[in-house]
Amino acid sequence: MSKKKLISIVTPCYNEEENIDELYQRIAAVMATLPYDYEHICIDNSSTDATVRKIKEIASQDKRVKLIVNARNFGHIKSPYYGMLQSSGDACILIASDLQDPPEMIVEFIKKWEEGYKIVLAVKPESDEHSIMFFLRKTYYRFITRISEVPLVQNATGAGLFDRAVVNILRSIQDPYPYFRGLLCEIGFPIATVPFKQPRRQRGVTKNNFYTLYDIAMLGITNHSKVPLRLMAMSGFLLAFLSIIVAMFFLVAKLFYWNSFQLGTAPILIGIFFFGAIQTFFIGVLGEYIGSIHTQVRNMPLVVELERVNF
Repeated sequence: MSKKKLISIVTPCYNEEENIDELYQRIAAVMATLPYDYEHICIDNSSTDATVRKIKEIASQDKRVKLIVNARNFGHIKSPYYGMLQSSGDACILIASDLQDPPEMIVEFIKKWEEGYKIVLAVKPESDEHSIMFFLRKTYYRFITRISEVPLVQNATGAGLFDRAVVNILRSIQDPYPYFRGLLCEIGFPIATVPFKQPRRQRGVTKNNFYTLYDIAMLGITNHSKVPLRLMAMSGFLLAFLSIIVAMFFLVAKLFYWNSFQLGTAPILIGIFFFGAIQTFFIGVLGEYIGSIHTQVRNMPLVVELERVNF
């Protein structure tokens, strides 16, 4: 009799004490309908509430539930990625612990995997989140898709299924600060999508803020596109050319209308502020790329663990 295949389910957690019980129950209910063994890996990003205690209580009763506790909060990019790399299944499923990625999607993920896809991603063409935030997200996805060197999957949430072959490739890459959605597209395997309408968070508070959203947005740009750098170079040439044209215009006007033509200080001040703003913007973009290089060069570990349970 052949051994059942193992599915690893990874759920990153941070202050999710109100959702842990339902998350566990819904995942267990879904997996009970499927002909696979499974492990449920919770990776906790140094929660300050009762999240760890609740997971330990569940893990003491169900050995399929495993826990990694980070020594500190390593951020929303590193921790889920590290959790995936610790999986041992024939496929790894990543879903959020806030229940905005419904665990019932696991069935659809596995169907696509059984059809032969090594990567399956959840996409949200619709969402119950605030309309302005949803519009901004869609706009960003369109923008990053246009400038990226590889085609990206629009409106992907990061949740999905990844075959063991994909996880092994991710282990070999050893990226200390990955833009996960872009990295999956760079690998090159065909990607299946599972569309769903993302529900609002029912309990708890979102951990995303302006800085975390800005961080992942810039990470996507700096890791997967050289377009901003080339636009800077082309803009520099264009502005230099326009400056020469304007300078020649003023020179000719002054020579022909020496007594009546007055330059004044307004054009000078406008020019100074304009070029100052352009330079500051360009320096900021360069800084983002240099910061990305600095992160790669340091090669710090993705996560430092405090403890493990049931491994």
